[in-house]
Amino acid sequence: MTLPPLRTKPSLHPSAGPKRPPRLRRSGPAALLASLLLALLLLNPAAALALNDAQTEVVEAWRLVNQSYLDPARLDALHWRQLRQKTLERPITSSEQAYGAIEAMLAPIGDPYTRLLRPADFRALRSNTRGTVSGVGLQLALRGAEEGGSPRIVVIAPLDGSPAAEAGIASGSELLSVNGQDALTLGLEECAARLRGDPGSEVLVAVRLPGSRRPRELVLRRRQVDLLPVRHRRLQQGRHPLGYLRITQFSEPVPQQVREALAALNGGDGGAAVEGLILDLRNNSGGLVSAGVAVADGLLDGGTIVETEDRGGIASEQQASPGTLFDGPLLTLVNGGTASASEILAGALQDSGRSPLAGSRTFGKGLIQTLLPLGDGSGLAVTVARYLTPAGHDIQHQGIAPDVGLAEPEPLDPGGAGDGWLAEAARLLAERIEGLGGDGTGAAPSR
Repeated sequence: MTLPPLRTKPSLHPSAGPKRPPRLRRSGPAALLASLLLALLLLNPAAALALNDAQTEVVEAWRLVNQSYLDPARLDALHWRQLRQKTLERPITSSEQAYGAIEAMLAPIGDPYTRLLRPADFRALRSNTRGTVSGVGLQLALRGAEEGGSPRIVVIAPLDGSPAAEAGIASGSELLSVNGQDALTLGLEECAARLRGDPGSEVLVAVRLPGSRRPRELVLRRRQVDLLPVRHRRLQQGRHPLGYLRITQFSEPVPQQVREALAALNGGDGGAAVEGLILDLRNNSGGLVSAGVAVADGLLDGGTIVETEDRGGIASEQQASPGTLFDGPLLTLVNGGTASASEILAGALQDSGRSPLAGSRTFGKGLIQTLLPLGDGSGLAVTVARYLTPAGHDIQHQGIAPDVGLAEPEPLDPGGAGDGWLAEAARLLAERIEGLGGDGTGAAPSR
């Protein structure tokens, strides 16, 4: 079927000048197709071209952030769609170019927690949430700069049973270099990344042990290390048997491990039930929010754990179920390394009156991220929600102030020998028990 020829409308203005020669016109389906292609090219030049794999990765990253990010208004203010188009105009033919393009695209958002994770980093982060990591077992921190001194990268503690612990690298050791490269030049995050690696591979580290002036070089063989995120033991403070429960991160196994630890401290290990519990969340940088909420559920007898607000501005409360795994007096240790999911737990315990907090102000990370995989093994961490404590406190950039501040200097090895904060927490908890009647029940103390 042939389309009828287009008719032109005669001019109503004779003075418009001489008639132009008529233009040749193509009719039929071919003309219609040409018009559609021309319109597509004018509206979206990049869409008319086939995308290679690297460009497809960039478009997928844009799409995931576009549909998930907490603050759509922020994306609109950045002209997010035009930013995608501008990004695709640069040469992107390899994975490395795609990673650079994605990082450049995310940078204007100004959210350090919404970021690209290259394949090795994405694997490592997912392994951490499962409670294991392949590496040498060093937990690192930056010290000195906040006190006006020279910055140093120091060992918080080696993981129990790790290659670092077996090599005698003690808490307080200074990390000087990794594979011959200066540690401070690499920075804290890059040092941690370079210490991770495939099981069986080796890494050369230079350290200065506490009390020593001479550097010591060690070749460590990486292996799969259990992070041991939950540890517990009994303490004795005067006549009061106390429990000590330390959680270093919130990974998938943590809620069950906490249940088992509390059962043991309640007498399940053959000993007498403890009268009070010290919960240590120092240097717990977070992890899985669901794991932190599950632990809070086990320590609270009903009530609100946390309030979250999603990208639609819809607020929802997470409630604790009736009953508790431990109903005795509780005291919680926190510090500047207590962040994210551990702040959710600390805030719930403080606001409900279930536990006072002792130590120093927490980190102040009130945003929640989700991990989204990309096609080549890399992935994205994207901020998808914000949270408030049960009393409505927004702790982003503010943190949570402890009820009892503890004296500096802060112990470098929480829970280890010479931990003055733990000793002070035990004293405070024993005083609280005695104020409640000697056994934490409110009954008169036995004579």
